[in-house]
Amino acid sequence: MNVLEHFQIQEGHAAACAGEGLWFSDAASEALPSVNPATGEVLATVSLATASQYEQAVQAAQESFLSWRMVPAPQRGQLVRDLGNALRKHKDMLGRLVSLEAGKILQEGLGEVQEMIDICDFAVGLSRQLYGRSMHSERPQHRMMEQWQPLGPVGVISAFNFPVAVWSWNAAIAAVCGDTVVWKPSEKAPLCGLAIQHICNEVMTQHGVSGVFNIVIGDASIGEKLSTDTRLPLISATGSTRMGKAVAQKVAARLGRSLLELGGNNAIIIDETADLELALRGILFGAVGTAGQRCTSTRRLIVHSSVVDELTRRLVTAYEHISIGDPLESETLMGPLIDQDAINQMQKTLAAIKQSGGEVLCGGEVLERPGYFVTPCLVRVAEQYPIVKQETFAPILYILTYDTLEEAIAIHNDVPQGLSSAIFTQNLIRAETFLAAIGSDCGIANVNIGTSGAEIGGAFGGEKETGGGREAGSDSWKMYMRRQTNTINWSPELPLAQGIKFG
Repeated sequence: MNVLEHFQIQEGHAAACAGEGLWFSDAASEALPSVNPATGEVLATVSLATASQYEQAVQAAQESFLSWRMVPAPQRGQLVRDLGNALRKHKDMLGRLVSLEAGKILQEGLGEVQEMIDICDFAVGLSRQLYGRSMHSERPQHRMMEQWQPLGPVGVISAFNFPVAVWSWNAAIAAVCGDTVVWKPSEKAPLCGLAIQHICNEVMTQHGVSGVFNIVIGDASIGEKLSTDTRLPLISATGSTRMGKAVAQKVAARLGRSLLELGGNNAIIIDETADLELALRGILFGAVGTAGQRCTSTRRLIVHSSVVDELTRRLVTAYEHISIGDPLESETLMGPLIDQDAINQMQKTLAAIKQSGGEVLCGGEVLERPGYFVTPCLVRVAEQYPIVKQETFAPILYILTYDTLEEAIAIHNDVPQGLSSAIFTQNLIRAETFLAAIGSDCGIANVNIGTSGAEIGGAFGGEKETGGGREAGSDSWKMYMRRQTNTINWSPELPLAQGIKFG
């Protein structure tokens, strides 16, 4: 059985799904091809959601929320526990589907599914830890407390580079919080969305519920519908800064909440005490992993002048030995870009870099073979040109030089994005300086590990044009709930706060 057959995916599969199963669209629906980026061939054709199907999906989420919010949170956690177990069962096939449709190497595809399993485990524990506080009232025989209530149906818009994991960060936490979910997967990875919905349908059926997890496959117009739909109090959107700004404006116009995970322009500082072999491994995974198509991909190296030549030499050697090819082959370290547009953007950026004065040390070629393959590129730049401050979703790594840590941090922070960052150093004072208020301005700051590969236990997200959102661990669950302050009077009197006398 191949991967598509495993998830019962066939051409013409519906754009929207509910707990009862897949809804098939009418013949008038527009077709969306899913393309294998390693070959350029169409894997399957999926029907885009019609307006009526979108309405069905949102209504299913609305109706389910009315009962789901009243299920005790630990019982909601049992459904998420079973979802995690179902993902364990399908891990190999789902990891292969991620590699097939998104072009990630198999190890990364399997790692993405493991991330889903991990967040389900985290959410199960969280279902017994949705804590509120109690406060002392200034009024006698009064008790004050706060509690957290389910927020409502949550809209999730995800991107192609993490076609399933980002959904799970939102869906697992939202579900234990008592929310339902309406998901628009990337139109570049619709089959991954259908496979996940297939798994969700099985789990929901086992628990006798429907409409907790829903999917709507469509283009940007579906994202706009979600953003303007007042029935969805929270929209969680992952993608470009341009997309995020559009979503934020539409959601804000109706006074809804938006949780944004947008672009990154992540840098690693390498000081003169750094273990260069350790740094080299961290740089390679951060810059080459997922063909540079992660929001946490390493895009800038800020290297001390005393070691920049040696590190650059090692990097050029390593880049020349990166195995590029079929992402399902075990020896492959870098798969394809997602499509021709990504190749065009990479070539446009490299042309701008050369015009600015940057020196291409190696890579940047488009490979003459089926699919959308390029070679990873190293570029030496004398300063942080405007093009360097822009995020290009491709394996381009810029190398800059510094002399003092203050200079390095200034270069590091002088970009619009603020997602992930790292420093490699053996000096404790420099490490702590980088993590202090005067250091990295990113939502993620690491010491002696790279910028890519965050664990789900910590809150994931960034500042500035990265959007300010936080997903996954820590107290990110609060975004999916509404805070309520309660005061209980157990006295026969009715004293007013602040000692006010009335009447």
